[in-house]
Amino acid sequence: MAKAVAAPTRALSGTAFATLLLIALMMGANHVSARLAFNHGVDVATAVVVRSLVTTGVLLALIRVQGVRLRFSARHKRMLPGIGLLIGLQSLCLYSAVARLPVALALLAFNTYPIWTALWARVVYGQRPERAMLVAMPVILVGLAMALDVFGAASGLGAAGQWSRIGAGVGFALAAACSFGLALVLTQHEAGDVDGRVRTATTMGIAALVALTTVGLQGGFHWPDAPVGWGGLAALTFLYGTAFTIMFTVLPRLGVVGNSAIMNVEPVCALVLAWLVLGQSIAPVQVAGALVVVGAVMALGLRRR
Repeated sequence: MAKAVAAPTRALSGTAFATLLLIALMMGANHVSARLAFNHGVDVATAVVVRSLVTTGVLLALIRVQGVRLRFSARHKRMLPGIGLLIGLQSLCLYSAVARLPVALALLAFNTYPIWTALWARVVYGQRPERAMLVAMPVILVGLAMALDVFGAASGLGAAGQWSRIGAGVGFALAAACSFGLALVLTQHEAGDVDGRVRTATTMGIAALVALTTVGLQGGFHWPDAPVGWGGLAALTFLYGTAFTIMFTVLPRLGVVGNSAIMNVEPVCALVLAWLVLGQSIAPVQVAGALVVVGAVMALGLRRR
């Protein structure tokens, strides 16, 4: 996937930093485009199928052009389908959150994934969380509570009214974070030695199958009912696929290890884009909470180990 908790071990060059910000902007724009598509007839499963299939095709072409060898051990063959299933669930849940919440708030709730990653590492592999994580956890949760306006003070609805409005969306976002956290832990321990391009193409392909199954269960695809919807679907597919292509072709040449925490500014990018494109806005206290969450997650990713 696009994010990871690990961070670079040396200072980023200006070009690398700008590239990471570009990827964050594209991923934020991807979710704003998805909301445009959802507002004009597209459903979540259809969007995930199109996005995942196109991204898988791009990565497979990249693998072929670069001559990457496909090598899977018995462990990889056991674990990669499970990881792909989790990524498929994460994709469906996150887009479901984006369809129900202001885009930036959906991404902020999803940005709790480092907490879930630490929890799953403890449960599955018995790893104790680092002190930095223990310090960051309450900060992230307090910032998220501010951003979501959990007591309904900013909205004037009160706690009950606010949760009746955001509860389903927050639930989907947290489910996405939970499944993504487990996918990260399993990837690190069971499939970390698989080439990143191959691993991502495999998981994206399985995610597409998960979404296709959902499409079948709901009676077929739901395509846009207006030109704006088609534009949103095309844009989210292009932005997602392009961001992944940049990630696997440009970043390694720039000496960026993994996916830097700089990309966790994605919710901030989405906040600005959603305001410009969708007219979505949130109260100042919610903006402050968003900055707290983003700052805490970036601090976790940028810490020296």
